[in-house]
Amino acid sequence: MEDEALLIQREGTMDDRLMLSQRPRLRRRVTLWGSFTWGYADVGADVYVALGLVMAAAQGATPLAFAIAGVVYVMVGLAYTELAAAYPSAGGGHYFTLRGLGDFWGLVAGAALALDYTIDVALFAMASAGYINFFFPSVRDFAISLGPFSHVNLIWLAETVGLIALLVVLNIKGIRESSLFNEVLGALDLIMETSIITLGFIFAWRPELLVHQWREAFPPPRDLLYGVSIAVISYVGLESVAQAAQETIRPGTVIPRTSLTLIGVVLLFALAFPTVALGVLPWSELAAREGDPVALLASKLPLVGFLAGPIAAILAATIVLISANTGIMGASRLTFNMAELGLIGEGLAHVHPRFRTPVRAILLFSGIAMVEALVAFLSGRRAMETMANMYAFGAMLAYCLSCLALLALRRREPYIPRPYLVPFNLHVRGTKLPIPGILGVLGTTGMVAIVLWTHEVARIAGPLWIALWVAYYVIYRRGHGQPILRSLPRDWDAEHMRLLEEAEEWDLLEWFNAERNRRAKT
Repeated sequence: MEDEALLIQREGTMDDRLMLSQRPRLRRRVTLWGSFTWGYADVGADVYVALGLVMAAAQGATPLAFAIAGVVYVMVGLAYTELAAAYPSAGGGHYFTLRGLGDFWGLVAGAALALDYTIDVALFAMASAGYINFFFPSVRDFAISLGPFSHVNLIWLAETVGLIALLVVLNIKGIRESSLFNEVLGALDLIMETSIITLGFIFAWRPELLVHQWREAFPPPRDLLYGVSIAVISYVGLESVAQAAQETIRPGTVIPRTSLTLIGVVLLFALAFPTVALGVLPWSELAAREGDPVALLASKLPLVGFLAGPIAAILAATIVLISANTGIMGASRLTFNMAELGLIGEGLAHVHPRFRTPVRAILLFSGIAMVEALVAFLSGRRAMETMANMYAFGAMLAYCLSCLALLALRRREPYIPRPYLVPFNLHVRGTKLPIPGILGVLGTTGMVAIVLWTHEVARIAGPLWIALWVAYYVIYRRGHGQPILRSLPRDWDAEHMRLLEEAEEWDLLEWFNAERNRRAKT
């Protein structure tokens, strides 16, 4: 993403902010392969974090936990594919929700995504440090007591905070996320994960060990559901493809191919890793290594383990740090879009006069991430597990609202050209309602309920975070004499024409204009 194109000087009035067509826009330069690897460099990193955490909860049933979470992921993925192709805006889930359900729910979706971005920064910075510590076992196992807090790894905490601080400096000075860099990194990661799985199945996998652990270490129902709620973080990252839609060449064609391929590849890897892992190692060994489980698995491969382990650790440390940086960049992109649509004030979207970057947003969200990391290490639990609890809450809430938005937009804007249509539709009062979208709403609602039931931290901190954003929204809207539950007036037709023009989707634009003329005559 390019900060100079995205984060422009924001000193206008509300009227100026709503004149979207006069704003500079993102340059479209992401190709089909670039779109796929952009998403894979983000989503593909999640298994490096989730494997050990899910193993600790689901034990011998870890493949089942990933499979259950994967069903929900497919439903949400199909919904995002249609939405991102039809509405190629950088706002992602927040934009879909606002357009389909209105300003208030757009604010809630934005708040949930903002939570995810801060957790993303903290969790993936922790993971990056964890894989670095693959080479320093004494650091990985270090722990001291600080007053009432026991088993605190101060070195790992310091590494995490240091990595976040490094990302802050880079983002303030104007780091750009290179599509070419993502393409190379995504390709390397794809090769690495494929190699680990293939070599593991061929040379090290013992099906009898997998069956033994399934039978003897099958967890109680509550622990299995807890594992499922953690496993969903392996599938978080659909936002990256949706947000890149406004920078993608011919998104109506590219996004469906990218998203559907990404859904299949990520699901395959998410199911393959725990399956091969439980046939190579006892679940307890992987659960004990929450910081570097994939590197541990790679190091146990026969013949190549001595080399595969360190390579996996280096690649994992790099790709999860890129994901942490995506959190900072995503938070500033989200803040810009929310301010542009009148949900929050101009303050957080203000850019530095010299660096042309949103310093306030970067410092605020990165500072929150540092606090979250500190609390996680002092929580008395495994630090990454504490972060994963919150991550699942924010992701599932945002995905639930996006699936609801899909259903609402099918009814409210049936005339919008949809290059990809979610299959298996029900005809209800003249509206095609996609069954996967309905199942996505039910699945994500169930996931939110499971998180609130099984996650002690998320059930308090998650709703509290949303409540604080809602309180700010109410104060801001009242202060400007604007409605709270009703939406600001917007010309969505003009907005959509602009999006199609920028995307150079001339066929879709022609169809859209013809449909508008037909509706105007009736």
